[in-house]
Amino acid sequence: MDFQPTQDQRDLRAGVRDLLAGRYGREALRASVDGGVCVDRALWRELGEAGFFALRLPEEEGGVGLGMPEAVLVFEEAGRALLPGPLVATHLAAGSVPGAARGTVVVTAFDLEGPLVTHLAEADAVLGAAAVPAGEAVRSADPLTPLSRVSRESVRECAGSADPYRDEGALLTAALQLGSALRTVELAVRYAKEREQFGQPIGAFQAVKHLCARMLVRAEVARTAVYAAAVTGDPGEVAGAKLLADEAAVRGARDCLQVHGGMGFTWEADVHLHLKRAWVRAEQWRTAARAEEVLAAELLAAEPLGAA
Repeated sequence: MDFQPTQDQRDLRAGVRDLLAGRYGREALRASVDGGVCVDRALWRELGEAGFFALRLPEEEGGVGLGMPEAVLVFEEAGRALLPGPLVATHLAAGSVPGAARGTVVVTAFDLEGPLVTHLAEADAVLGAAAVPAGEAVRSADPLTPLSRVSRESVRECAGSADPYRDEGALLTAALQLGSALRTVELAVRYAKEREQFGQPIGAFQAVKHLCARMLVRAEVARTAVYAAAVTGDPGEVAGAKLLADEAAVRGARDCLQVHGGMGFTWEADVHLHLKRAWVRAEQWRTAARAEEVLAAELLAAEPLGAA
């Protein structure tokens, strides 16, 4: 059995990478950070026209008619580019919220623990909720993922609305984390080749080699888990994929920062943006604690080895 991506899947990934490189490259990312533009409505509509949000909708409903494996590849590229906005919620809402599939409507969700929600001020709808509740802005670690605190009454009324989408949301978020993890590997390796110390590139030093190698191993293990979960859809595998992708993204960004040294701590470097986004995503859709509970429940429910 061949588990490699098909040519169509590779072409899809390449097309999305080219689209984002041309429309949301580094200059656009930094302009968003400097200008505080968390959701670019024009870009959102372009993504909708390209089928980003309607990717898994049946063709008879105006969608592309693809599946979760293809969606994971697309979201991986979005994570690599640090594309901001409630991408997962809008994608999940494509079949239920008018305008979401075409990118004319921005949809967020109660995908965080507690009374916090992302991109509430920019959203036109909340997944599964009748209306967008009022919220109070809260300072976020990630400059492009604004947080709002809503009333506990709103949480009680709407928090369960995202539950049917929990596994899919966790897997797509894991794909975003995977893309970020793979990108920080690229950034670390490139810097290690360019930065010289004591007359040679720092990548020649064993300590730096080990950092980059560990980053790559974590990212590739996460990639395997995310791709497998996209094929099987098993809740336990989705939980494991989210755990591994969160670790790859957060620890990868930290190691990338370490490779960059003092430069990595500056606002001008992109490393801190990956780390801050990874911190926020690790708390979205399925936290480590929740994922561990899912895995524990599956292990407890499984038959012991050797049982009849």
